[in-house]
Amino acid sequence: MPVVRRTATVRKVVGRKTVKGKTYVYEYYTLPLNLYIPKNMVEKWGTEFIIERNEDEGVIVIKAKKALGK
Repeated sequence: MPVVRRTATVRKVVGRKTVKGKTYVYEYYTLPLNLYIPKNMVEKWGTEFIIERNEDEGVIVIKAKKALGK
């Protein structure tokens, strides 16, 4: 099976957790397939990424669209 390529937009998730009466707020970024993207990558390269999936080899490659000049 050939490599499947698609464009995806990062989704920002804001979470809240209460521990001993104090509420903590955190945020993280995800792509489809529950792939987590570090915040510094989103700040540097933007929210558009290209996901390449090779199911034969079991490899997923994530590339920033901005880095490729597209």
